[in-house]
Amino acid sequence: MVDISDEDLLAELDAAPEAKKQTARTPREERIIAGFEDIMRFWEEHGRVPQHGESRDIFERLYAVQLDRLREQDDCRALLQEYDRYGLLAAATAPKNEIEDLDDDVLLAELGVEPVGDVDLTNLTHVKPRTEVRAAEEVANRSICEDFETFKSLFARVQQDLESGVRQTRPFELKAEIQPGAWFIVGGQKAYVAEMGEQFLTEHGRTDARLRVIFDNGTESNMLMRSLQRALNKDDAGRRITDPIAGPLFSGQKTDGDIESGTIYVLRSHSDHPMVVANRDLVHKVGVTNMSVEQRIAGARLQSTYLLADVEIIAEYKLFNINRTKLEHVLHRVLSPARLDLTIKDRFGNPVKPEEWYLVPLYVIDEVVEKVKDGTITGYEYDPAEARLKLAR
Repeated sequence: MVDISDEDLLAELDAAPEAKKQTARTPREERIIAGFEDIMRFWEEHGRVPQHGESRDIFERLYAVQLDRLREQDDCRALLQEYDRYGLLAAATAPKNEIEDLDDDVLLAELGVEPVGDVDLTNLTHVKPRTEVRAAEEVANRSICEDFETFKSLFARVQQDLESGVRQTRPFELKAEIQPGAWFIVGGQKAYVAEMGEQFLTEHGRTDARLRVIFDNGTESNMLMRSLQRALNKDDAGRRITDPIAGPLFSGQKTDGDIESGTIYVLRSHSDHPMVVANRDLVHKVGVTNMSVEQRIAGARLQSTYLLADVEIIAEYKLFNINRTKLEHVLHRVLSPARLDLTIKDRFGNPVKPEEWYLVPLYVIDEVVEKVKDGTITGYEYDPAEARLKLAR
């Protein structure tokens, strides 16, 4: 018997195969199907459904919320049943609180999109392209903080300060509070602003800057300053952790009405630069800060201002009722003849000249501080040849 195909039989019978009827889809249905196909592609690439969590990529979190919403709606499940070849719609839904933690406004804000009216997460027409979002924002991405041991003791000290009342928490108010060395509570975690890049103007004419924020769970983020501000404003429990309450003035006690101005600090470098190694006991960094010195030097080995090396604190002196900026200028003027002339390469291979490092013995620095206390420092200058302070000419 001669084999004959179904098509040939139909042709002999003068019949044509019946074409499948195409059901017209509404724009909403088309968007739902397209969004579900994105979720299935994620499953194919990663071998798992998208998951919630701050450590996840923002698009994975978006897919996770979108999948939860699709599972909850009967019409969506019915529409997608024929496409669900991996059984994603039948899986258990995420806990309700996780879905609420990633509401539509938060997700769109992290993507750099301002919500307008009612937002349907199945409609991604107003979301920036993925590559553009990643290049411009990266606000939600957190990574493991490789040098968290450097900051671990700071978090422990801040916690002790909170428990003892040395520090307090208060509601976050102004973007100006976001500065290097500042502490916050956001999302139930303590957050430390370790670094801040140069400020720039956004397309809307607002100032912004890239931050390095360390969290108490050992992660970090390079979020933008305005992103941290937005997160603090949206968080009803978001708080600013204040600086330590003022302590004694130098070796004495502060009196009523005194206002703390900051701290003079003296550091010694662990750099292996030949100049530093040869003069380890004489090379000192002298500066003034309005935060704790431990905060100021956190991550020192990653910053060229600290010679890309760890440093140790040699001395600290608390200040009251003194203009920090003017005092710093006075200190640098007095010690300028001993300024260390040193050029090193930063992490990117660019030559830099670190400031505030001096080739001066510690006893001279102590004498400088004593003359700051009695108000006579402006009449003196340092003589490197004799290694002592002398009356200015």
